[in-house]
Amino acid sequence: MPWKRLYGTDLDPRTAGGHLPPARSALTARLVLAAFGLLAGLAGVVLVLALGLPWGFAVLFGLIALTAVVDLAVVARRKSRHEPG
Repeated sequence: MPWKRLYGTDLDPRTAGGHLPPARSALTARLVLAAFGLLAGLAGVVLVLALGLPWGFAVLFGLIALTAVVDLAVVARRKSRHEPG
């Protein structure tokens, strides 16, 4: 541990002297953002198709929605396993 040599102690100065718990992810915030991404992606697909814009835009919004679905599944799995966050 390099900080032990530098400071002569086992406490990690990067975590307020070793007194702070390790950082945790905010799964609930990630869940909300993924849900927003899913809704925005689906709305984008519907708008592009309704307005008759080039299909490439629909594919782009579809990929955003697909990414959000995958993220929702990952977050739901982590929350079901009671992981921190």
